[in-house]
Amino acid sequence: MAAQNTLSAITSFTPKSIPQLLKPAHLQTTSVRKDRHISSLTTSDRLKWRSKPLKPNEFICKCINRSLLQCQPEDTVVKHAKLVEVVREMTTNGIDNVKFDHLLMVDALERLGLDYHYEDEINLILEQCYLQIIKKGFIEHRNLYEVSLSFRILRQRGFRVPSDVFELFMGKNGKFIENLKYDIRGLTELYEASHLSIEGEDVLEEAAKFSSHMLQNTLSSLDDKEARRVKYTLENPHRRNFTYLSLLNSPKEFDAPILKELAELECMIAQPIRKMEINEVLRWWKDLGLGQDLKLARNQPLKWYVGSMASLADPTLSQQRIDMTKTITLIYIIDDVFDIYGTLNELTLLTEAVNMWDISVVDQLPYYVKSSFKAVYDTTNEIASRVYEKHGFNPIKSLRKSWATLFDAFLVEAKWFASGHIPKSEEYLKNGLITIGVQVFLVHMFFLLGDGNTEEKANLIDNNHEIVSSVSNIFRISNDLQYEKDENQEGHDGSYFKYLLMEHEFNSTEIAHEYVKKIISDTWKCLNKECLSPNPFSEKFLKGCINLARLAPLMYGYNNKNSSDLIEKYIRSIL
Repeated sequence: MAAQNTLSAITSFTPKSIPQLLKPAHLQTTSVRKDRHISSLTTSDRLKWRSKPLKPNEFICKCINRSLLQCQPEDTVVKHAKLVEVVREMTTNGIDNVKFDHLLMVDALERLGLDYHYEDEINLILEQCYLQIIKKGFIEHRNLYEVSLSFRILRQRGFRVPSDVFELFMGKNGKFIENLKYDIRGLTELYEASHLSIEGEDVLEEAAKFSSHMLQNTLSSLDDKEARRVKYTLENPHRRNFTYLSLLNSPKEFDAPILKELAELECMIAQPIRKMEINEVLRWWKDLGLGQDLKLARNQPLKWYVGSMASLADPTLSQQRIDMTKTITLIYIIDDVFDIYGTLNELTLLTEAVNMWDISVVDQLPYYVKSSFKAVYDTTNEIASRVYEKHGFNPIKSLRKSWATLFDAFLVEAKWFASGHIPKSEEYLKNGLITIGVQVFLVHMFFLLGDGNTEEKANLIDNNHEIVSSVSNIFRISNDLQYEKDENQEGHDGSYFKYLLMEHEFNSTEIAHEYVKKIISDTWKCLNKECLSPNPFSEKFLKGCINLARLAPLMYGYNNKNSSDLIEKYIRSIL
């Protein structure tokens, strides 16, 4: 009946399984990196800006206080700071005349999670590259590899590069030239680029079919290492795959020792931050007492942290990750209250209380109803207060609305189950886009990142913007490909896939799976379109949305992967 929420396929982690991994100290970070905003400068001004002395490493000076760094040797911190600036010089070297090597550097920085150090430099490189393409086209980039990678990097950052750049490699029949089958590197990058497509781009549709077919046919003729690399790309295209795991398939061009060394130091310095955040979540969860009040509910705070960590990987966003983890936790708990605790009358009164945002309405209801609503009420007000103090706008109206919408949708499912109503697949999906919980998550993230600092901007997210519904759709349908009973609970879950099978006659379950995967792919095209410039959202918010969508195949394993093992490895790596 109720939603299988956003992390339902990950191995169960409980507080008892991890205390030896974490330090007991509850450390705090309050500073957040301030962007320097050079996008409005003229080219001349930008050249002057680049000639100025480099500022001290913002990551060290602003984002980590000394108590977090005391567990690291001083030479580690100093070395990290120096390497950040060395790489900055590498990135900006020859930036007046952007070359393909600059794009390779940008790709490497993004894959290694180091790009947040160099946002201004990256934006300047890509702006110049885009202007060159607009003026000259891809005349200087005649090979498939360079055109494909350039297209992908620019599209990932929202630049509207036309897909007809690939017509360079197509014949008069509208098909890609057969001789390209020998260009494994080019085909691999073409396959990657095709996942940045939007609706109606037939050239990229053809690129995806051609490149995947040719790469599959060549696997047997490649050496083991190259074959593994190609196979991994086919199964995990970068755009739709969690960034951390894409590092496993970093191309040879990324073999720059200094970048790998910086990435290793970055991990060493970031680990205390991650541990602090998890300790803070554990402390909050224990003080909340819901683990004791709701014995049958899920009790997995480490598991709930993964969504926030993946969406907002930037180490400077520590408090935001903590608050987002609290939000995910409460989505899970309310799901369980609707699924296995409340009667229909109790759930109806609870939903009315949330819509009124009045804690007194549930005074006469059982403890599990009161305690769960009180947790939502107090935590949401606390987050709203923090946003107001930091950004000068109180988002409580929008946050309340997101919770009310979720409770309303949960109640719809509760009524379906109580009455024995079997919804049509589209009826279920429309409601399921809400019960998956992504909307609540992204609304909170929107304000925590400071995007919604005016009433006008708040209205963008209040009206379930297309970018929110796209991520929700990806999660809901990915989740419902796994429609078995959720995590040994006694609740009853609906499934879009199950209802689809009831309405349509598919020749096999495999064909039905492919049909649903096509829906996910089409939704990605919509999400890609919403991320193109101009759009009203910050780069951090857009990146958070994309990263969240990337988690879906790993969490729900609809590509027949052992998602639990992959996520567990990720969790252990950050600890």
